Amino acid sequence: MLNYSDMPLDRCSNVRKDPIWLKGQLSSQSVWLLVKNNETLFIKNTPQIKFLPYEKIAQLNLNNALFLGLNTKKNGVFALDVSTIDDTTLTPIISGAEFMDIRKQGPLVDIKEGSIAALARGLCYWHATHRFCGRCGSKNHLVEAGHSRLCENERCKHPTFPRTDPAVIMVVTKTFADGIERCLLGRQAMWPTGMYSSLAGFVDPGETLEQAVAREVKEEAGIDVDDVTYVASQPWPFPSSIMLGFFAKATSEQINVDKDELDDAKWFSREDLANFGNWHDEGEHLKLPRTDSISRYLIEHWRTNP
Repeated sequence: MLNYSDMPLDRCSNVRKDPIWLKGQLSSQSVWLLVKNNETLFIKNTPQIKFLPYEKIAQLNLNNALFLGLNTKKNGVFALDVSTIDDTTLTPIISGAEFMDIRKQGPLVDIKEGSIAALARGLCYWHATHRFCGRCGSKNHLVEAGHSRLCENERCKHPTFPRTDPAVIMVVTKTFADGIERCLLGRQAMWPTGMYSSLAGFVDPGETLEQAVAREVKEEAGIDVDDVTYVASQPWPFPSSIMLGFFAKATSEQINVDKDELDDAKWFSREDLANFGNWHDEGEHLKLPRTDSISRYLIEHWRTNP
């Protein structure tokens, strides 16, 4: 199972718009996840996410609470962005816990809890960056349990919904004249030294996913592809994407890297990949991407299924 993609909550999208129903979920049995400056609350010195009981946060302003869903005990699970709350107020509430970037802990976090935390982070980021109406510029406010914002201009009243940017990510393969099948991986200059990953890019307006795969591979590495096949998807709200994973067959092999897109791209065999390290390793040797990413999932899927 891909990290961040095993959501255990019932999102209750059919009833969460009802303010009376929603108020009933703000009970002493509710569970709370705090987010501060896009960081998630963890138990100190552990990869375990810290969920707080209602009594811990009851003193805070809960007008901007975000309903995430009901857990298996049918208790409401909420997220609250505490970025503007002063440390004097916050410190006693989070005793024994600390805020950390979930991506630093991602491979170690329980997949179900990580999926909840990813949703919380994504929603908090969206609200923080969409405080004004995109149509008329007036202020808007949170509605529908945090899953929409409504313009306060009486002439406009335009609703805005959380955005998710679709991005394709692909392992491109080709069997060469020597009979060895290789995959195409690239790297960006900002990545850890030696790390190579699947090619990826955002989907353009008016473009199919398959067309996006072919365009991105051509733009970044100068390789033509066909036989584009969907494999899996992964929520990646860092800040607001969903990654759509594909395999594709190359019909050319001469790489021509666009330096505005990639620092380098190369063909690697399964034998080559067996000698790669991991993205967090020290040193200049070749490395594979993060184990919590769909890029690593796609690479490993190809590497272990000749």
